[in-house]
Amino acid sequence: MLVFIDESGDTGLKIEQGLSRYFVIVLISFEENGEAIACDQRIELLKRGTKTACGGFEFKFSKLRKDQRIKFFEAVLPYTFFYYGIVINKNPQKLYGDGFKIKESFYKYACSLVFENAKPYLRDAIIIIDGSGSREFKREFKTYLRKKIGASIVKKVKIQSSHSNNLI
Repeated sequence: MLVFIDESGDTGLKIEQGLSRYFVIVLISFEENGEAIACDQRIELLKRGTKTACGGFEFKFSKLRKDQRIKFFEAVLPYTFFYYGIVINKNPQKLYGDGFKIKESFYKYACSLVFENAKPYLRDAIIIIDGSGSREFKREFKTYLRKKIGASIVKKVKIQSSHSNNLI
């Protein structure tokens, strides 16, 4: 099973200084590796057919026109995958606690929420998360997920850039 995680927004709480009001985490899971490969290839074809496609192009939905978003969803519609997501309103009056002030803790907590929702449907998962985290963060994150979600669910954790992986 392949699982891909990406986020939107940032983990900072200083909204008045221009940080995002919401932090979003989405998890996409493919039960079959072949299905993930086929979907990845379809997205790659779509990228090549996009006029703005050039080295490193990625579908950033906030920067796409509505018709481009629709084409993307139509392209991936035939493939079997599941998605789970959460949105955290970072209102400082409602979101408190020292853990939210630490970027890594906030991120791990948000991921644990989305994994709790997906947990009954995951098994032996290779988890690929967007980012350029350090080896230490990757190790800590894997340990955190194994403890929080279950060792039988988390097989491996990888960090990759969404620029180089169409499924993130």
